Amino acid sequence: MSDLPSPQDATEAALFSECWDAVLSYADLCTAGSTAAAELAREAFAQGIRELRAAESGSVRGTGRRSSRLPRIPLLLTAVRTTAAAWEREGQGHKLDPDLRLWLHSDEAARYTGPPLERPVALRGLRDLQQADAELLWLAEAEALPLPLVARRLGLDPAATADELAQVGRLFRDRCHRNHLDSPMDAECRSYARLLDAVTRSPAAQTPEDLSRHLATCRQCAEAAACLRLHGGTLPGALACGVIGWGGLAYLERRRRAAEARLGTGHPDRADLDGDDPADGRGRARIARHGPMAAAVLVSLLALAVSLMPFGESGEPATVVPETDRGGPVAAPAPSLPPGGTAPSGDATPGSPEPSAVRGTPSSAPPSRTADPTPEPDPEPQGTASAAAEPGAGGRGGRTPRSACLVGYDVVNQWPDGFQAAVTVTTRHALDSWRVGFTLPDGRRITQMWDATAHQDGARVTAAAADYNARVAEGGRLAFGFIATRQGTDVRASDFTLNGRPCAVA
Repeated sequence: MSDLPSPQDATEAALFSECWDAVLSYADLCTAGSTAAAELAREAFAQGIRELRAAESGSVRGTGRRSSRLPRIPLLLTAVRTTAAAWEREGQGHKLDPDLRLWLHSDEAARYTGPPLERPVALRGLRDLQQADAELLWLAEAEALPLPLVARRLGLDPAATADELAQVGRLFRDRCHRNHLDSPMDAECRSYARLLDAVTRSPAAQTPEDLSRHLATCRQCAEAAACLRLHGGTLPGALACGVIGWGGLAYLERRRRAAEARLGTGHPDRADLDGDDPADGRGRARIARHGPMAAAVLVSLLALAVSLMPFGESGEPATVVPETDRGGPVAAPAPSLPPGGTAPSGDATPGSPEPSAVRGTPSSAPPSRTADPTPEPDPEPQGTASAAAEPGAGGRGGRTPRSACLVGYDVVNQWPDGFQAAVTVTTRHALDSWRVGFTLPDGRRITQMWDATAHQDGARVTAAAADYNARVAEGGRLAFGFIATRQGTDVRASDFTLNGRPCAVA
């Protein structure tokens, strides 16, 4: 990790911990390769720290005045864009994305550095907020972080964070409306300004036809409408595009995917989101994530029912079911855990579960259960195995024991010489601490890891829990992500273990 910035004090270390992932993600969008992305991110991070220190030293303490700077993450993202512009001027444009180079020479780019009244409304509105309010709005809307995590980062009361966010949203709307009225505009835009304010205040209000036609042809008013309409889901896009400019929507999508991979399915704060209205975006995302798993469970149950159904009366050979299991309880497997018999067999590729419960063929090499911290009761429901079963033996019909954990491995992003991945692990047992081991293909090296501490010995990697996510409830999930180098197309990880016990891979 020698290519990462070296924080000089505790403040910089905290800033690096919270913001580096976002800076590197946007720098990767702006460049033509991972090496250039890391270089751009380092320069921008150093520049952003200088700007933060200058803003803090220039503020007047104890007078109630606020600094007009952006929140920390958007300030650093802006530093990425300005550093990229400096590269273009200094003859290093070949390191940048070709589309970004074109954008840097356009009138659109000039808006972000031109006269203040001509800059995007979202950028001006965010600057007008108190610093803590701006941080709350950006983390919740643009970074898509769960409110409990946002509250912990900002030192807020978790029970009141939702109400505070709603209040900040209204303040941001009022600032944007005022800035829109202050912007230079022609007579037609000014004639629609009051109507635009009235229509966007209510989620049930209908947009008149003439206003719709105007918004379709006027970018300035369309940007304002996205900031003013708090109920239409346009605010995150308005923030990202209005503050960082080029690549705003792509950055927003990356952050949402990263939040779902790191937090949405694996972070302890996920439990606090289960009460969200399923009609909103977060509810839809949750349904989309769990839909495939629920479908897989349903298919497994149907296959199990078919395998147990006698067909003797129809002339077809009946399925042979051990007498000890026939008529026994059939336990529906939990959505987050593999059903009985899905542990890898001795012949399977490491990390690839053998669906023996579906195919009706027993596995020949179940993993040992001697290290299981919570012994399973005996007898177990159908679909599980006895702790006394030996490899190769047919104890309780020859079924294999359930794995101690289920791993989800998702490659979030790839580039020619590197990739980003997210790992989620569902554990059957409560944990006070955890270590997840896995093997990468030869030549792959971890360069960055978040929500865990990485140790790599050759191809074997161990991810150890951070202080804030070490405890995991029974049946709960843990998650972390990493960036690694590569020398080829293989980005798979295999041989996952949790505290030394083998895991099945979803």
